[in-house]
Amino acid sequence: MKFSESLKKNQQFRAVYEKGTSCANRYLVVYKLENGLKRNHLGISVSKKVGNSIVRHHLARLIRENYRLSEELYKEGYDIVVIARVAAKDADYHVIEKSLSQLSKKLDLLKDSDLQ
Repeated sequence: MKFSESLKKNQQFRAVYEKGTSCANRYLVVYKLENGLKRNHLGISVSKKVGNSIVRHHLARLIRENYRLSEELYKEGYDIVVIARVAAKDADYHVIEKSLSQLSKKLDLLKDSDLQ
C-alpha cells in the first residue's frame, strides 16, 4: 500500500468504532473516521466466528489486496476499518471487490472524479 498505513492497536480500532460512521452489506462492514492526516490508515478485522486461521487470513488478504489495487481512488485523511462477516468466507475475490467498492461509495470515501 503506497499511500496508506495499517491500524494495529486495539485503541485505534475502538476510536474508529466509537467516533466513526459505518455502512454494511452481506459480506462486509466498513467504518470511517477522519484522521486529519494526508494518508489513510486501514484496519481489517476477521472474527473467529468466520472460520479457522487459514480462512481468516485468506479473507484479510483478499480485502487488503482489493484496497491496495484501488487505493488511488480513495480520498486521503481517513482511518478505515473493514470487518468481514461470516458470509464473506464463501465469497471470492470479485464479490469482495464489489462489496468493498459499494460500501466505499456509500460512505463517500472515493474521490468524486472517479464516481461514474
